[in-house]
Amino acid sequence: MRTYRTRISGLRVLGYLVATLLVVSGLVLVGYSFLIRDPFASAAVFAQKPPGNSTMSLTVPEMRRVDHVPVYTGGAGDKGALHDGTLHLKRTGFPWQTGANVYIAGHRMGFPGTKSYLVFWDLNKLEDGDKVILTDANGTRYTYSVFKSTIINPDAYYITRPVPGKSIISLQTCTLPNYAQRLIVQAELTAARWSASQHFSFLLLKC
Repeated sequence: MRTYRTRISGLRVLGYLVATLLVVSGLVLVGYSFLIRDPFASAAVFAQKPPGNSTMSLTVPEMRRVDHVPVYTGGAGDKGALHDGTLHLKRTGFPWQTGANVYIAGHRMGFPGTKSYLVFWDLNKLEDGDKVILTDANGTRYTYSVFKSTIINPDAYYITRPVPGKSIISLQTCTLPNYAQRLIVQAELTAARWSASQHFSFLLLKC
């Protein structure tokens, strides 16, 4: 009987040690992600595999027409994507990739009766700190905070490149009144939240 109890006690101690180690490891990873200002440094450990398809949805609380607007991946000339919603530029990053610049373009005017209609009409109204939310096909929500707005020429392709040390989203539309230039609003990833249907539901907040 004494031997049996000793074995049970030993297993309990081992269980406590393993649980403590897992908790400490998780805290270290989250702390590291804050330190280097990239939540995905630890998110990659907890995330499930990337979504089976690249379709996403876009929500911007400060823009009343941008509420779960579909985001389709395609080339710069993909008129179908821009007609039905917004366009995620092919060969730019996805939100589940570390250090990505998720580049999304949308019409200023668009087409009546579709999700593209006036979708980025008031993009110029966004201010620093406003939220931009992407949701992927797995239901994972990525929340970004606006930090920069700029106007560029149509051939300024550098704007699609990653920004060192950041995971960001870039929103593009044409300038008014003659659509001659491009308005770009950029926001940095501040939180990622997995859906309840996945094995992990984890919230990362940036200080």
